[in-house]
Amino acid sequence: MSAVTCPSGHPSTSTDYCDVCGLPIGAAASPAAAAVPAPAVAAPTPAPAVQACPNCSEAAATDALFCESCGYDFTTGTMPRPASSLDLGPVTPPPPVPSAPQEVAEWVVERWVDPDWYAVQQSDDPCPSPGLPVVVPLTEKSVLVGRPSRSRGISPEVDCGDDTGVSRRQAQLTTDGQRWWVEDLQSSNGTFVGPASGPLPEDPITPGQRRELNADDRIYVGAWTRLVVRRATPEEQAGQA
Repeated sequence: MSAVTCPSGHPSTSTDYCDVCGLPIGAAASPAAAAVPAPAVAAPTPAPAVQACPNCSEAAATDALFCESCGYDFTTGTMPRPASSLDLGPVTPPPPVPSAPQEVAEWVVERWVDPDWYAVQQSDDPCPSPGLPVVVPLTEKSVLVGRPSRSRGISPEVDCGDDTGVSRRQAQLTTDGQRWWVEDLQSSNGTFVGPASGPLPEDPITPGQRRELNADDRIYVGAWTRLVVRRATPEEQAGQA
């Protein structure tokens, strides 16, 4: 028996159905027998395009508007404007720091121009006109009497700078809060102490030894300077506050 060919191309000895695939002889090829196309392979997704920030060199997408690292504006090519106080609204100043209360001196020293003392010193400097004393508050327990010197760093609390007969470091006044002492610091012309009711003192106190002051004692230094240590009046203390 001669072989026939089925619609799918198989040789078959059977003339009614294909011996290979079973298709009827003379029928059209079935969709199942048709060639199945190979599955399509998806194309790889292209990597997103990037650009480098001109300001900080960080990578950014090409469609980015700003650099996420430094804020560079890719659209305008500028950096963001720094914030100012106007952007933040009115700035409230910090509260003022309260100043430390000023210490009120309980004692003062009066610095007088004494013509009688000047008369016995035989100074070549003209004596200033006598007048009201200069009142110096004594806020420390130890104060220096003398004339200031910027080059030597001397700044006496009791400044007798106008009396050239006073040494730079003339004397030291010290207190325990109730009593006062005076000590001569090897001055050129000496430090003298005498009561207000008596004559002018003639002998200086011993340098380096403290001399306690009585209530009416006066200290004489230089060519015309007289010092009086006393308690401050209520009015003087009120003026210091």
